[in-house]
Amino acid sequence: MSTAFRTLKDLPKEELLAPGHRLCAGCTVGTTIRQILKAAGKNTVVVSSTGCVEVATTYFPQSAWRIPWTHVAFENAASVASGIQHGMAALYRKKKSDEKVNIIAFGGDGGTFDIGIQALSGALERGEDFVYICYDNEAYMNTGVQRSSATPYAAATTTSPPGKLSKGQNRDKKDMMAIAVAHGIPYAATACPSYPYDLMNKTRRALDVEGPAFLHVLTPCPTGWRFDISGGIEMGKLAVLTGLWPLYEVVDGKMKLTVQVPRREPIKKYLQAQGRFRHLKPEDIAKIQEKADAAAAKFGLGPLRQ
Repeated sequence: MSTAFRTLKDLPKEELLAPGHRLCAGCTVGTTIRQILKAAGKNTVVVSSTGCVEVATTYFPQSAWRIPWTHVAFENAASVASGIQHGMAALYRKKKSDEKVNIIAFGGDGGTFDIGIQALSGALERGEDFVYICYDNEAYMNTGVQRSSATPYAAATTTSPPGKLSKGQNRDKKDMMAIAVAHGIPYAATACPSYPYDLMNKTRRALDVEGPAFLHVLTPCPTGWRFDISGGIEMGKLAVLTGLWPLYEVVDGKMKLTVQVPRREPIKKYLQAQGRFRHLKPEDIAKIQEKADAAAAKFGLGPLRQ
């Protein structure tokens, strides 16, 4: 395994995602990618499906990427990453080189949970050697905040609006981690840019394993979640501290919690900070608190702070 990242001194100063991209003010996806690329290093090839990252970082004829980057359709990021991996393997055999090029595929929740799940499942089942990273802002944000199967229960989106007969999204968020782990892959983990060393160390571990790895990164979105643009990192921390987003990894089928939460914050604090939940009534908040409590029990998080 690579040396762990623990302090700022451990991090390379070079930025492989250039400033001046067109991501929304306060977007945590840009922060996420900067952290991931610091862990991956320059010897990396990136594949991006259509989504917030693609449209905002490669506005023709400019690009914010300082490493090789490929845009592919919503549905086939994992397939193209697979092709690159096999192409690299052929070059290694020809050149007899031991040097490994990191291959990372980025997809949003729509391109991962919904449109791209078939290609992703196939790549995981085949045992392809690359890292798939889902940046999850819990809706189709770049096309107008439409719901995806990553949208949490009761959240308001443009296609799940609350009203007299609706509480917003009427289904629970799909458990994408469980789906990935069910393929028997060697490494899968949740992460959040609010905990940068946790994210960067998991990126390094994912790149070091032989075979497919899956990272599921929560990326709070001020535009779609409707909070102040200065609050993205704090929002991610609240997701973790309430128990809604446990930070853990699964190595060869064994789960390990990577960030302990000795005392959980009440879910009300998280929900009331976001406009997409402003329609909720006390009984709705209580129902979501029950979901957070169940997650806390599953992952061994601490009791609720009184």
